[in-house]
Amino acid sequence: MVYVKWAFIIVFWGLIASVLEYTLPQQDVVRIVKTEVRRVDFGENSIFWAQQDTGQEGAQTVNRDVRFVETFRPNGKPRVYRNEDTGWGWPPYFKLDSSNLQAELTNLVSTADNPQWVVLRHYGWRNQLMSIFPNAVSVRPVDSPDVRLIPWFNIIFLTVFAALIWAIWVRWRRFRAARVDPVIENVEDGLYAAGDAIGEQSSRFKKWLNTWKSK
Repeated sequence: MVYVKWAFIIVFWGLIASVLEYTLPQQDVVRIVKTEVRRVDFGENSIFWAQQDTGQEGAQTVNRDVRFVETFRPNGKPRVYRNEDTGWGWPPYFKLDSSNLQAELTNLVSTADNPQWVVLRHYGWRNQLMSIFPNAVSVRPVDSPDVRLIPWFNIIFLTVFAALIWAIWVRWRRFRAARVDPVIENVEDGLYAAGDAIGEQSSRFKKWLNTWKSK
């Protein structure tokens, strides 16, 4: 049971960490080289895509146009993002301006000879095997790729989240010590008492049988 307990705890917190890592905003310093719209066919990876632009009629289809942003990092490695509305769904970025953001991104396109570095804020993962892309949320130009980025929102959020988990855990321990543990102890005492009573009755029954054997 100890192994099952720890396996459950590891899986549970692993899922929580994965959701947070996917959902919380991240910032990359990149140089934009191209923006475009592609027709995308959705398959098993559809859960990693957002939705149609807010205000468009119709349900989610098996394929639709998606805005993309092609960039390069300061180390020369390529990085591709999508640009989709999140609307009022999950994750709660309430992004409704992907068209405006695409215009900003296009306006910041630059060349390697005359680079314009930007900080691209996004969420999500990039996985080539599953063809999933992080979703761009906002962009701002910077003077140098060496700009220092401090994830203030993530620091504050994770601090509050850890404090909340700690408060719940402390209150649960107090509640368990005051309400749950006494009940469990009473049940265990009752089971032990019942076992002793059964053992005593069994002993008496054996003695009664022995009296008949001796006759």
